[in-house]
Amino acid sequence: MTCSVSSPSGRFVGIARTGLVAAAALGLGLVAAAGDAEAAKRRAGQFDGIWNVVFATRAGNCSPTYNAPFAVQGRRVSSAGGGKVTGGITGGGNVAVKISVGASVARGRGRLSGNSGSGIWSGLIQGDRCRGVWQATRS
Repeated sequence: MTCSVSSPSGRFVGIARTGLVAAAALGLGLVAAAGDAEAAKRRAGQFDGIWNVVFATRAGNCSPTYNAPFAVQGRRVSSAGGGKVTGGITGGGNVAVKISVGASVARGRGRLSGNSGSGIWSGLIQGDRCRGVWQATRS
């Protein structure tokens, strides 16, 4: 379908309506994609910072509590001091980590929201199988 528009010289200029619609849709698509990418980038960093994590043992012959600082940057979780921490976090705050200190290894999962979080952990700590819960607060 063609839409005719009169030019100042009196001639008619044909503009393909489908071309305008396609160009408008493409433009809106690019704006939406850029907005989605920007929103995803903001969500990825919403948990950035140092988190103080307290691990409480609920089963096993391990110390009753452990404290460890974790660093969150974007989608990555790492150690902020003491031991090796590797892991990741989703835009929704679901987190999974692996903590290694010497021969001790533990894995944890849970969720961060705002400036706090909680979850569960289990591992082999100095030769003993243990499990428990964790609580985190952002510094």
